[in-house]
Amino acid sequence: MKVFCGGPFESFFPSFDHSRRRSSPDRRPSRLPFRRSFERHAAVFVHQARRQGQLPSSGLLPLPLHLRLHSHPPPPFSLSIPRLPLRHSSAPPHRRRRRWFRRGTDGGAAPRLRPRSSARSFPHRRRYIRSWWDTSRMRGFVFLDSPLSVEDATANVNANVNASEPPIRISADVSGLPYTFPGGGLRARRRSRGHGRVRWVVLGDDDTVFFPENLAATLRRHDWEQWHYVGSSSEAVVQNEKYSFDMAFGGGGFALSWPLARALARVLDSCLVRYAHLYGSDARIFSCLAELGVGLTRDLGFHQVDLRGDIFGMLTAHPLTPLVSLHHLDNVEPIFPGMDRVQALEHLFTAVAADPGRILQQTVCYDRLALQTVSISWGYAVQVFSGNHLLLTGRSASSSHYMFNTRAFPKDPCARPAIFFLEGVAFGVDEIYTNYSRHTTESCLGNRTSMNLKRIKVSSRFLFLGTPRRHCCDILPSSGEVMEIKIRECGDELIAMLPMVGN
Repeated sequence: MKVFCGGPFESFFPSFDHSRRRSSPDRRPSRLPFRRSFERHAAVFVHQARRQGQLPSSGLLPLPLHLRLHSHPPPPFSLSIPRLPLRHSSAPPHRRRRRWFRRGTDGGAAPRLRPRSSARSFPHRRRYIRSWWDTSRMRGFVFLDSPLSVEDATANVNANVNASEPPIRISADVSGLPYTFPGGGLRARRRSRGHGRVRWVVLGDDDTVFFPENLAATLRRHDWEQWHYVGSSSEAVVQNEKYSFDMAFGGGGFALSWPLARALARVLDSCLVRYAHLYGSDARIFSCLAELGVGLTRDLGFHQVDLRGDIFGMLTAHPLTPLVSLHHLDNVEPIFPGMDRVQALEHLFTAVAADPGRILQQTVCYDRLALQTVSISWGYAVQVFSGNHLLLTGRSASSSHYMFNTRAFPKDPCARPAIFFLEGVAFGVDEIYTNYSRHTTESCLGNRTSMNLKRIKVSSRFLFLGTPRRHCCDILPSSGEVMEIKIRECGDELIAMLPMVGN
């Protein structure tokens, strides 16, 4: 899957190479015996420390998290988040980013990992957690269903993994609850329990990667004292048709406001008994919430990623809403070339650390002199097209397989844009600089798009999340090998390649 973007409207639609498209991941569980098919799950819970007297009353709260690790197909984890005020700061971007996290944890000691249980998948899946978990700013512990093996425990101590992970606890037994889905296992019966006074409970899978600042900013838009069920459906029509178009898929993550979670907890056991025939925990929670009269509030920042192969197109055509989560990264190709999946994710987080709200946000600008269209997916990739591009969305039958508009990916490499992937991030006095280097996979003698262009340097200011609107960009005077671009807030101009005055 690739994106072929150009104009200010259709450029935000991903395009697909349908000849390479594979079916979406099957949610049906393995039929192996329980001991073999049940890969251990874990849960991470971060206390709202100030309410418990563990932090000073001044400053901001830490981000409480509750996570479970498990096998495919996984049970949910929950993430409890307080409502955090968004504060502007005059500090440089590298000091200003994530400030509300650090201020809340200055007075508390970071927890230590106590490895007491594990699974075959835990040594691998835990690498995803470490990509977004920050022990210095987050406090919590991990629940596992059974003790770690001696080998895994020794390896963990030798590798000092507890320096970047929460401590471990053992989960309670749920074998007394019925479960009749064919081929299912006990993992689907696991459920979260409330700990302390929190404002949001967020559920996800062990391979769900959250972007905590954007998650908190997204939930701040809703009144946590009301009943809210926030999430998104699958990208694949077949998955939504099979389970429900109105259900938030657990892999992408979904949030329950605390009053709703508390009401759900009072009736959850009866729902688990009544809906024992359903496979996933997200389906049971959805069914129980329907009985409570609560519908889904959709947010496009939650991504189930029921896709396979190359998801470049989806990432470079991200909607205006902040990126909240990614899922199924084991089922897709690494998002950066020349890296494995975890290395690529960690590379993306170098940009997330600089400006989380801007990550993947798309900006389109035009060079009228060179007749080029430039599409920036901040912190990830830049695409340079030859000419003025405003491409129509696809109307083929295969395009209806997705829950978003698509456009055909050119089979001819000479018709594709030049792609530049994120190379690094640097900070100026009041600006953030992201550098992108050219990626070449196929030679094309006929492709004259910026043949000598090797790098693109993009400058921008820290993005404060407010009313969603695309930003504009200007192509600055540059050399033949390096293009310099400045992202800015738009005025009342159109994002289009307008004819030059006098022509």
